[in-house]
Amino acid sequence: MGKLWNSFKIAFAMYSKIPMPRADWEKENMRYMMCFFPLIGIVIGAAMQLWSYAAQWLEAGNFLRTAGYVLIPVMVTGGIHLDGLLDTADALSSYQTKERKLEILKDSHAGAFAVITACCYFTACLGIWSELGEEQVRLLAGGYVLSRAFSGLAVAAFPSAKKSGTVAMFADAAQKRCVEISMYVLVVFSAGYMCLTNVKMGAAALAGAWLTFVYYYRMSKKQFGGITGDLAGFFLQICELVMAGSVYLAGKLF
Repeated sequence: MGKLWNSFKIAFAMYSKIPMPRADWEKENMRYMMCFFPLIGIVIGAAMQLWSYAAQWLEAGNFLRTAGYVLIPVMVTGGIHLDGLLDTADALSSYQTKERKLEILKDSHAGAFAVITACCYFTACLGIWSELGEEQVRLLAGGYVLSRAFSGLAVAAFPSAKKSGTVAMFADAAQKRCVEISMYVLVVFSAGYMCLTNVKMGAAALAGAWLTFVYYYRMSKKQFGGITGDLAGFFLQICELVMAGSVYLAGKLF
């Protein structure tokens, strides 16, 4: 139980801003870290729901309500995944060799394409979330678990681009079979929740997440030779945006 508790603390300390008791970042304590990573999605989903109720109670305008939806994931995670999105945007826009792209991922400076991507990403988020109703918001609360379950599955199953780095460290420390089983279970439960909320929109969100997952695998392998922590953040942000867009389209078309 001690190892599981330490893995839980490390997962939340690494991927959220939620205060956690101290844990030693040793290989033994990281074995099951990825198993707990998707649970951060439950916190985000719950916060989104609470904000939805609070916005109604406050009679908040549509823009303020939407701004809350867009900012809550960033506040809970501290923007760690957003950082990966922007670093990846710079690397992909460089059209350099795989080795040079990996160097760009490590560069702490934000390039022009990172800034452009950030503006476009938040504009798209504001636009899509402003069109979503209460049922769609409730459905997408499960999407934050689904995206992280897919991300954890990638860490266990996809090749790493580097022998060092965050993903390589966790993939090496992970009990891969246990992580894979946990991620599959969480994929099923989160997808089931979304489909029970609304079968057509839930199916659309799942399809969007799956297509993004396939793109993530092919792009990372072709462009970088495998995945990294930054690429994992890129996937997470794009996956959540695609799911929101898929739910919006499904609501309009069906």
